Amino acid sequence: MSNIIGKEFMFKTKYKFLEAPDQRKGLPQPPYQLEYDESLRIIDLPKPDIIKISDVNLREVIEGRKSVRKYSEETITLLELSWLLWSTQGVREIYQNSITMRNVPSAGARHAFETYLLINNVEGLKTGIYRFLAFEHKLIEINLDKKIADKVVTAVLNQKFIKNSATTFIWTAVPYRMTWRYSQRGYRYLHIDAGHVCQNLYLAAANINCGVCAIAAFNDEELNDLLEIDGENQFVIYLATVGKKE
Repeated sequence: MSNIIGKEFMFKTKYKFLEAPDQRKGLPQPPYQLEYDESLRIIDLPKPDIIKISDVNLREVIEGRKSVRKYSEETITLLELSWLLWSTQGVREIYQNSITMRNVPSAGARHAFETYLLINNVEGLKTGIYRFLAFEHKLIEINLDKKIADKVVTAVLNQKFIKNSATTFIWTAVPYRMTWRYSQRGYRYLHIDAGHVCQNLYLAAANINCGVCAIAAFNDEELNDLLEIDGENQFVIYLATVGKKE
């Protein structure tokens, strides 16, 4: 039975099986950003319009792309982190108060992700889990447990280079943002969109002499629990480590 789950998913998300999505039923669309506890510490990031980085040749970046698992001890600056976040989920425009235009493509401009960060070696930030507030272009502290990096390593099947990264991006999906428009087929698009976001991280990191390694192998329940999300209405979909190249 277990060896046909993937085939069954692809089969049952064909258009001929789909029910009318909630958008067509006239139900209100979900918010483009989850609520957050405003009593938690919020950190300002350098604004996108002041970010200045070196130019790189796009062809050289594409042809030289590789996953990097070894990093130097050099710190990533807050400005550089701001650049990476802007490149992967930055909100350029809010259109008609219902659509966000960002720096990555997304099916129907649904942008169903939230970005969390495991911070290990970033200027001015303590080690811990943070969440990126894309609309405000700020960070919010989530968990500063001194052992949080070790717990993330365990949840990601003991891939120890995570702890040696300057930061690890942890993207979570909020599926109803996508299924509201596309019904159950939207689950396909979540995984496609995750590729768009991570590819932008690879490209943006090249501008600041950083390497990236995308990660899809993790214990879903353990990682969801660390982020205090339910694994159904919001769940981890993809990760990527970032650090200065040796």
